Amino acid sequence: MSLDLTRARMEVTASSAGGAPFLFSFGLTIFLTGLLALWLPTKTAALILLFQGNVALPLAFLLQRRLARGELSPDNPLRPLSIQLAMSQIAALPMVLLAFGLAPHATGVALASVAAGHLVPYAWLHRTSIYLWLAPAVSIGTLLIALELKQEALPWTLFYMAGAYALAGVGLYRHARGLPPAPTGVGELSVHPVLSKGAADKRFDPL
Repeated sequence: MSLDLTRARMEVTASSAGGAPFLFSFGLTIFLTGLLALWLPTKTAALILLFQGNVALPLAFLLQRRLARGELSPDNPLRPLSIQLAMSQIAALPMVLLAFGLAPHATGVALASVAAGHLVPYAWLHRTSIYLWLAPAVSIGTLLIALELKQEALPWTLFYMAGAYALAGVGLYRHARGLPPAPTGVGELSVHPVLSKGAADKRFDPL
C-alpha cells in the first residue's frame, strides 16, 4: 500500500475521530427512543425510531467538530469514498420501512442490520477491527433479542444497540487520538509528519 494512501486514511480517521461522534450521537438518540418505547405503543416508538436520525445527525456533526483533530483536506483522494459510504444506508431504507409496516417490534432489528452492513467498510477506511466486531454484534444481537422477546423486543433491541455503539465509540475515539492531527486548512495531504511505510503500518490494525 502506498504511503500516500496510508496518510489519506490517517487523515480521514483523525478528522472524523474515527467515526466515534456518529456512534455516540446515534447511540444517544437510539437509547432515548428505547426509553420512550417502554411507555409508548410499539408502532409509535418505531415511528420515532425512523426519524431519530434527524436529531442524531446534526448532533454528530457538532460533536465531530469538538472531538476531531483537524479537517479533511479538499485534495484527500478518499473524500468521495467517505461521502458515498455515509450515504449508502439510504439504499436499504425500504427494508426498514417494510419491517415497520409488517412487524413494528422488529424495526430495531432491521435498522441494526442496515447499520451493520454500512459499518463494515469503515474497518478498512479507519484501519481498525472495531467495526468488524461491531457490525455482527448489533445485527446478530438484536435478532436474538427479538426472537426471544418477540412483541416486547423493541426497547431492549434499542438499549443493546445503544450500548454497543457507546463501547465501540470509546474504542474508536482512543484509536483516532493516537494519530497525527489532520491539516487545519487547505493544503496538501503531506502536512502529516513524515513516516516510513513500516512505521505508519505499525500504528494500526493490519487491515
